[in-house]
Amino acid sequence: MFRSIWSKEAGPSSLVGSLLLACALGCAPEETQPASDPNRHLLGGATTVFDTSQNAFGYAARNAGAEHRDRFAVGNSFFKQNWVTAPASTAGRDGLGPLFNARSCSSCHLNDGRGRPPLDADEPIIGLLFRLSSATDTRAREPHYGGQFQPYSINGVPSEGVPRIARTELMGRFADGIAFTLERPSYTFESLGYGPLEPGTLVSPRVAPQMIGLGLLEAVPESTILTLADPDDDDQDGISGRPNWLTNTVTGTRSIGRFGWKANQPSLLEQTAGAFLGDMGITSSLHPTEDCTSEQKMCAGAPTGGVPEIAEAQLNDVVLYSRLLAVPAQRDFETLAVKEGAQVFLALGCENCHVQQLLTGEAMEFPELAHQTIHPYSDLLLHDMGEGLADNRPDAEATGSEWRTPPLWGIGLLSTVSQHTRLLHDGRARNVEGAILWHAGEALKSKEAFVAASVAERAALVAFLESL
Repeated sequence: MFRSIWSKEAGPSSLVGSLLLACALGCAPEETQPASDPNRHLLGGATTVFDTSQNAFGYAARNAGAEHRDRFAVGNSFFKQNWVTAPASTAGRDGLGPLFNARSCSSCHLNDGRGRPPLDADEPIIGLLFRLSSATDTRAREPHYGGQFQPYSINGVPSEGVPRIARTELMGRFADGIAFTLERPSYTFESLGYGPLEPGTLVSPRVAPQMIGLGLLEAVPESTILTLADPDDDDQDGISGRPNWLTNTVTGTRSIGRFGWKANQPSLLEQTAGAFLGDMGITSSLHPTEDCTSEQKMCAGAPTGGVPEIAEAQLNDVVLYSRLLAVPAQRDFETLAVKEGAQVFLALGCENCHVQQLLTGEAMEFPELAHQTIHPYSDLLLHDMGEGLADNRPDAEATGSEWRTPPLWGIGLLSTVSQHTRLLHDGRARNVEGAILWHAGEALKSKEAFVAASVAERAALVAFLESL
């Protein structure tokens, strides 16, 4: 495990303050950081791109070859264009639904970025979905509505209903007396089309994550992830990250989950095929049948766009597109505020989970992604984040309070690319500061140190994170 340089003897505020004072007196930031890549502003290694526009997340890896760029363009087309109801004259793009959350991948991943919850009662829910589990068997689907609530439907098929979000304001104060507020969401479902939800149904809200750097994360060797794991907290630092072990449905082997908020998908192929079925009702070779429950008779009898509805070549092109989306470079990394923020990041122990540097291994048919030094700020492991963020719904080996460490690269471009700054798995945090303040469980010590830090230290940390 990477260890924090925070110490019980020094305490969070005194340590952060001493680090910043030392640098103010002339030290180089590298003197207080572990040895690392001098080009760490190239967050995606040689794949890194340089763009700060609304399209910053939409580029192919900078080192991608011509053949992959051609297929990247095809995958981009299928990612962004709407699917339509079958039968249709639009060959290869019909079969939407019968039940669905969105008409295209980009509906939720606007500009290849992150989704968010609706901010008022009249706004439709796009970019936020709800996983469901039975109350009597938490590993089973809800009997009437399946494993995912789908609020939209094609003509002639009843929709599943209308999710509603209520928010409670929580008040708090930093140690210096400055007040802050957090939002705690709660969810209900109205106008249900297939009867009431089973009493006690477990509901897990999840926003669509950003798309950048996924191929690099897929190329990190399992051995590297396991080296970072400490499931029994053997080093007694309070951090016990562990992998979410899954059965890879393509290879039949036991694999580490890497994708999704609870690391519940081991590969981009499975993540993509699962999203096509669950989010848009598009069948594939991995999921050849529509996801209708026994209660949803009209869903099961609706016309289809063929079997499967997305051809193998098209599915693989979308996977390639997802795999090669590049990470933009870190910005403003030479400024004093960002350098100081990097020290606060270390002093607060953030790197215990948000690991700065990883190395990719072999990448099969994608030499662009192989043997790259990358800086995702994630260990790809599950961590207990406390009851405040818990959805209480198991997902493979993940418990109801465990979440995968989300990569931080690209976080500072969120407002430009996705046109909002909402963070965390359900978008409850209004911004970076709010996301930190929701940390608990294994991250409680770091959150408390952030609360105890000075205004200048907190601002420096935010400046560093927003440079990524």
